[in-house]
Amino acid sequence: MAVTTDDDQDTKPDETGADTTEPDETKSDETKSDDTQSGRRRPVLLGLVIAAFVILLGAVGFLGWQLWQQRQLDAAAAAARQAATDYAQVLTSIDSDKVDENFDAVLDGATGEFKDMYSQSSAELRQLLIDNKATAHGVVLESAVQSVEKDKVVVLLFVDQSVTNTQVPDPRIDRSRVKMTMEYVDGRWRASKVELA
Repeated sequence: MAVTTDDDQDTKPDETGADTTEPDETKSDETKSDDTQSGRRRPVLLGLVIAAFVILLGAVGFLGWQLWQQRQLDAAAAAARQAATDYAQVLTSIDSDKVDENFDAVLDGATGEFKDMYSQSSAELRQLLIDNKATAHGVVLESAVQSVEKDKVVVLLFVDQSVTNTQVPDPRIDRSRVKMTMEYVDGRWRASKVELA
């Protein structure tokens, strides 16, 4: 019979071959530490994912807003350009037999500085057109937007105007470059400034 001591029992495996030593406390502390770090990493990771999502959502929202703004400006430019083209034809076309109708149409499409100036000079111009039996017909050949804001657009126009009167009975073509400032007033685009360029 063999004599064994307590020291021998701690290091000898039992007869089944399994290690009967007590688990090491440092191993269980490491496992607990790993579990604790995993537990801490999950909320941090979740927070980072949420933050990334919020940033992405904000970026998409900002880009969408910019796109919407640009479309608003593009729509304003197109509408003002069309209104300027139509108005330039009204402004450059006159019939001495319908002077009052022509003036009303011009004043209807005007606003601000240009409307004031045209109103002041229309009485003299009216009599001059009637006395000379003047007629004119304007055609816009080309137009382009120079600058655009939400409620103000500057349009450049190339206009051919055929003019006849008692002094020049044969039609004469006048070619003009016009710079027209259009403003959105009372739900319509109106000319606030007209300059020959």
